[in-house]
Amino acid sequence: MSALLSKLLLFISIPVLFYGKPHEYKHPFHVSTTEIAYNTKSKSLEITCRIFTDDFETILNQRFKKKIDLSAKKQAKEMNALVKSYVTTNLKFVVDGKSVEPNYIGFENDHEATNIYLEIENIAAFKKLAVSNGILYDLFDDQMNILHVEKNAARKSTKVNFPDKQMIINF
Repeated sequence: MSALLSKLLLFISIPVLFYGKPHEYKHPFHVSTTEIAYNTKSKSLEITCRIFTDDFETILNQRFKKKIDLSAKKQAKEMNALVKSYVTTNLKFVVDGKSVEPNYIGFENDHEATNIYLEIENIAAFKKLAVSNGILYDLFDDQMNILHVEKNAARKSTKVNFPDKQMIINF
């Protein structure tokens, strides 16, 4: 088989492997991403945590012993309470040595992922942000959590793999 034909077959097979029917979607890795943007006007940290929906529903089901359907509009109030409880338990923030609590804004489904929105208000310009992220550690021992932080047009990133949780960004 020619090299070109082999590459073409590989290129065609990848979407089939990873992007089958939505209920059949499986991913070969376990990762969450947390994006934090410092808003200088409102002096707040705007946080988006992105988690694969199937994994997130599985851990919420295990943790709360309830049938979880994050897309069910009729259960939105209950799902918001469960998402808030899980995320605020597993995601902790320290700004310049001071522990801060995020405000839970809500969540939304975005195809295969769930986006969770948080905000930390009253943050003056900061030099050091520490995040403890144990999201999905109670489900997978190969979990990776990635952190991206934007402040004044500078973007810094780091990651941790299970069992490590501590991530530090210095500006």
